[in-house]
Amino acid sequence: MPSRWPSTTFRSGSRILRTAAVRDGPACDADQTTRSWTNSSITTDGASTSARTAISAIGAPRPRPGTGRRTFVNSAHENDRLLACRGLTRWHGSGCPACLEETGPERNTNVCPRCGTVVALAQASLDLRRGEVVGIIGESGSGKSTLVKMLYFDEEPSAGKAIFHGPEGVCELFELNAAQARKLRNRYLGIVYQNPHLGLNYRHSAGGNIAERLLLAGVSHYAEIRERARVLLRRTEVPEDRMDELPGRFSIGMQQRVQIAKALAPGPPLLLLDEVTTGLDVSVQARILDLILELQHELNIAMLVVTHDLGVVRLLAGRTLVLRLGRIVEAGLTDQILEDPQHPYTQQLISSAL
Repeated sequence: MPSRWPSTTFRSGSRILRTAAVRDGPACDADQTTRSWTNSSITTDGASTSARTAISAIGAPRPRPGTGRRTFVNSAHENDRLLACRGLTRWHGSGCPACLEETGPERNTNVCPRCGTVVALAQASLDLRRGEVVGIIGESGSGKSTLVKMLYFDEEPSAGKAIFHGPEGVCELFELNAAQARKLRNRYLGIVYQNPHLGLNYRHSAGGNIAERLLLAGVSHYAEIRERARVLLRRTEVPEDRMDELPGRFSIGMQQRVQIAKALAPGPPLLLLDEVTTGLDVSVQARILDLILELQHELNIAMLVVTHDLGVVRLLAGRTLVLRLGRIVEAGLTDQILEDPQHPYTQQLISSAL
């Protein structure tokens, strides 16, 4: 029987970074006072100090940052900045000069009438600070998942930039070459998908999935990998005696817990959540959301939370962006948006949810 744990020579399994998704080129020098990412600065000899510190903290008692139900960082200090996106745009098709003008909420379409190009996302800008949770809401096709896919290098932007202030320096994500982008993603980004089949390798056990992630992040000692897998699964409420079982034998809710553990394995400063509770039973949704909230408080990890469920952003997010037909139509503090929406589309979303 083949091993359900990946070997130390394991190559990327269920999620393979496509070379086409990252342009070849030097790492950016967005801040002359901070080192840019280079092939030499992203080594492969082990997980970063910050990653080890974050993971060692899982399960240990830590003070909760404040008494509110969510963390909201509202600081102007440069050291707090984690991600700055400017003008992110993604279209599918040949494109033409009229695409942006002829699409959007005002035109009630994201398909250009002149060339047939689908404008999935247009001129989206956002800032995210360390430990902050930002929600992204909108209907299907609004561009929410497109934004997340670009930040995770699953899709290439048609225009725009994203400046990432990582533990090893500052870089422009979309100017990294394929090797640099892969190393950054493996160490400093985590993602949890709505469909666990996109995030889990079903040929490996629950613990093996975490091992896969740690190997890609540069951890190579079997004993350390297995112990960290055990701690992560226990913290995400996966029974320890099921660590060596295949994910296909788990319920969908349990598979989502394994996904969360896998995403957190290298201790990333940023976690992307793409409709993680959609389709789950109400009771399972509630427990998954509570778990995410607890982990965010413990690790002080920044999150982008994509959802169409207003209750999710109310619980998790300090700030929220509202997308419609590829455009951000409203942005601000979550409570203000939900209690006093200004844009007609936001008002419609909220009234339909009542």
